[in-house]
Amino acid sequence: MKILVINSGSSSIKFQLIEMPSETVVASGLVERIGLDEGTIHYKHLSDKITLTLPVPNHSVGLAQVAKMLMDENTGVIKDVAEIDLVGHRVVHGGKKFSDPVEVTEEIKEKIHDLILLAPLHNPPNLDGIEVAEKIFKNSKQIALFDTAFHQTLPEVAYRYAIPNKFFKDDNIRVYGFHGLSHKYVTNRAVEFLDKPDAKLISIHLGNGCSMTAVQNGQSLDHTLGFGPNDGLIMGTRSGAIDQSVIFFLMNKYNYTKEEIVTVLSKESGMFGLTGYSDLRDIEAEAEKGNKECILALEMNVYRIKKFIGAYTATLKGLDAIVFTAGIGENSATMRKMICDQMDYFGIHLDQALNAERLPNIRSINTPDSKTKILIVPTNEELEIATECYENFKE
Repeated sequence: MKILVINSGSSSIKFQLIEMPSETVVASGLVERIGLDEGTIHYKHLSDKITLTLPVPNHSVGLAQVAKMLMDENTGVIKDVAEIDLVGHRVVHGGKKFSDPVEVTEEIKEKIHDLILLAPLHNPPNLDGIEVAEKIFKNSKQIALFDTAFHQTLPEVAYRYAIPNKFFKDDNIRVYGFHGLSHKYVTNRAVEFLDKPDAKLISIHLGNGCSMTAVQNGQSLDHTLGFGPNDGLIMGTRSGAIDQSVIFFLMNKYNYTKEEIVTVLSKESGMFGLTGYSDLRDIEAEAEKGNKECILALEMNVYRIKKFIGAYTATLKGLDAIVFTAGIGENSATMRKMICDQMDYFGIHLDQALNAERLPNIRSINTPDSKTKILIVPTNEELEIATECYENFKE
């Protein structure tokens, strides 16, 4: 079965064509700078890597170019779009409506549209990707998978806010959680690696966006992101958890509009607000040079992660492993070292040599006597989407 996985953003489209059940990535690529004068299309098949620069005014043109490259007589991998059985779409917010993958219908699209208020930056381009794919891949089933779905298992004590009940009943204001496809994928791989189905895990997803999830028996029990994707950990440009009094203070003193507040907390805060850099590699390099702002930002970031390790160990009533994943989690030996330092109480003992190695596959980086395992699990949201599509819609 050939499954095309599409992750449609506001100005980009990531794609992979995956053969299932062998999990073979047949082709992959990225369309970026959609809507600007010149867009860029990256396409990879086997050892062939192609980059094209051409106008990509909208998602329709971008996805049409993807189809064209997949069928190219020299570097293509299919002869006709009809060969694609399923198209799997990542949709960020599914609210409380969706806990499983669903075949897209007009009713499903209406429900995704209704959730735009909860994810105004993400759901509109996700929906655009679905509607464009319907026109180009007419013979393929369109499947929607939701980043919030994995967290539908949160208990009520974890997902409710202490605000008047009417806001929950009438407006569905609650914790939804995000990065669910990533957390589900890496914790499933960790369970297989540990050969322990009921493993008590803390998944630490560290990228430009960051989140942590407490997982046992394959279920999310608590999560750092909430109603929207700006709670919990310090992120690249997002503040993470902040006292709401700060928002009212900024509005009262500077007469900020709600749009300006969103900009401050989502695009000008986090590591960028603390240091002037949003890329952790730059921050680590500056910290090594003695930049005090960068040193403090790293320490603040790590401090908050450690607090959640403690909280989630209490939630899980124990801890078998912590799992590092995503761009920073997989690649920053510095962050992993700082997080694991002085965590003996939790049975966390890092092997410094193993931590320093750069290897592509799942591995443990703890010492032999570490009660709690420390794992690096490369995330693969695209493969998770393809797997769920195959398992739920294979004929």
